[in-house]
Amino acid sequence: MRVNVAATKTNLLKMRKSLELTREGYELLDEKRRILINELTSLVRVMDRLQRQAYESLRLGYAALEQAVVAMGRRKVEELSLSVETEQTIRISQRRVMGVSLPVIDAKVKQNSPYFSCPGVSFYVDETITRFSSFVEILASLAEKKIAVLRLAREVKKTIRKVNALEKIYLPYYKDGVKYINDRLDEESRDAFSMLKIIKKNLAH
Repeated sequence: MRVNVAATKTNLLKMRKSLELTREGYELLDEKRRILINELTSLVRVMDRLQRQAYESLRLGYAALEQAVVAMGRRKVEELSLSVETEQTIRISQRRVMGVSLPVIDAKVKQNSPYFSCPGVSFYVDETITRFSSFVEILASLAEKKIAVLRLAREVKKTIRKVNALEKIYLPYYKDGVKYINDRLDEESRDAFSMLKIIKKNLAH
C-alpha cells in the first residue's frame, strides 16, 4: 500500500501508534500460529497411532471370529451372537485451544457377561467380543482426533493468512508511513531553519 497521508506531527503519532498495535497483533497471531501448529502436529501423530490400533483391533477381531467359526461352526456362532449383551455409552464434551472448540469423545463398551454357559463355547467367542468392543472405543477416539485435526487445520490456515497480511502488507505500510512523515518533517524543519537564517541575515543588513 502506498503511503498517502499529510506529513503532520498528529499523523506521525497516529502512524506510530498503528505500527505499535500492528506489531503487537502480529506477535500474538504468530504465537497463536505456533501453538496451533504444535497442537495439530501432536494430534496427527496420535491419530496415526489410533489408526494403526483400529486396523489391528479389527484384524484381530475378524481373526478371532474366523477361529470361533472353525471351532464351533457358523450357525452356532450366529446363535450365540444373539445372546451377546453390551452397553455402549458415549459422552461428548468440548475443550478449547486458542479459541478453537475441539470435541472430547469418551466411549465405553460394557460387557454384561456371561452371555451363555461356558461349556462347549470356544475361547475365541469371548476374544471376538473383546476385540470388537475395543475397536468401538478406539474408533471413538479416532473420530475425536480427526474432527480436531480438521478444525485446527482450518484455523491454522486462517491464522497464517492473517500473519502474512500483517507481515507483508500492514507492517511495511506503517513503517514506511512513519519514515515518510519523519523525512518530510525533517525536510520542512531544515527548510524553515534555512529560511530563518536568511531572514536574520537580511535583517542584520
